[in-house]
Amino acid sequence: MTDQSVCSAPPVAAPRFSPRVLIPLALVSLYIVWGSTYLAIRVGLESYPPFTMAAIRFLVTGVVLYGFLRWRGMPAPTPLQWRNCAISGSLLLGLGNGLVCYAEQSVSSGLAAVAVASMPLFAAIFGTLFGHWPRKLETVGLLIGFAGVIVLNFGGDLRGSPVGAVALITAAASWAFGSLWSKRQDMPAPAMNTAAQMLTGSVALTVFALVGGESFPTSPTLRATLALVYLGVFGSIVGFSAYVYLLKTVRPALATSYAYVNPPVAVLFGVLLGGEQVHLLDMVGMAIILAGVATITLARDKPGN
Repeated sequence: MTDQSVCSAPPVAAPRFSPRVLIPLALVSLYIVWGSTYLAIRVGLESYPPFTMAAIRFLVTGVVLYGFLRWRGMPAPTPLQWRNCAISGSLLLGLGNGLVCYAEQSVSSGLAAVAVASMPLFAAIFGTLFGHWPRKLETVGLLIGFAGVIVLNFGGDLRGSPVGAVALITAAASWAFGSLWSKRQDMPAPAMNTAAQMLTGSVALTVFALVGGESFPTSPTLRATLALVYLGVFGSIVGFSAYVYLLKTVRPALATSYAYVNPPVAVLFGVLLGGEQVHLLDMVGMAIILAGVATITLARDKPGN
C-alpha cells in the first residue's frame, strides 16, 4: 500500500443521473402522469363512488408513505402539526380532489382539468387575505383568467352540468386557499407533510362519503380497480416525488408549469382513450384560462412590476 493510497480520500462516486437527465424526466413525468389522472378518475368512477374512491386512494398511499418515513427514522408530526395537516388535507384532498372526482360523474375528464387550471387565479385572489395584493400584470391575468372561466361555463359540458361546474370551481378555490394557508403554519417536513395530509384527508373524504350515502362496491371491475391503483402509485407517489424534486431544483415558474400542460394533456387522453368530445367554446375557454395563468406566473417571476 503506497502513501498516496493511504493519504488520499476515496474517490466520490458520481451521481448515477445528473440534473440534466432528471429534470426533463421529472417534467415529462409530471406533465403526463398528472395530466392522465383525470381520465383515470373517470375510469375508476365506473365502479367506485367518488369520495369513496378518493378516500381509498389517499388512505392506502398515506399509510405506505407514513410507514416508510417512520421506518427511515423521520419523526412523527407534533399534535399541532397533525391539526394543521388535518385542516390542509381536508381543503386540498378532501374538497380539492374529492370534488373533482364528484364532478367527473357528469363532466368530461379533460374539461375537469381545464377548470382546475383556474386554481392560480384563486390563489392570487386569496393572497390578498394574507397581505399580498396583486400587481398590475397579475390583475390583468386575473381578468383574463376569469373571462376564460365565464366562457368555459357557456360551453357544452359545464353548461349542461351546473352542479359539476360549481364542484370544480369550489375544488380549485379550496386547493388554492389550502395551499396559501398551509404555507403560514407549522407543518412537518415535506415528505411527512404529504403523508400526514393524505391520512387526514382520507378521513375527511370518508366523512363526505358517509354523508353522501356512498358504499364500497361489492364487485368492482378490474379496469376500475387498476385505475385506482394507478392513481395511488403514479398520481400520488410518482407524480408528487417529481414535483418535490422540481421545487428543490428549478425555478418555481418551471416547477409549476404543469398547470399549463396538464389541461391539454388531459383533453388529449380523454379524446383518444376515453372517447370524449370537446366543444369549440371549451377549447376557447381553456386557451383564455391558460393565458391568464401564464400572465400571473410571469408577473410573479419578475422582480418588479
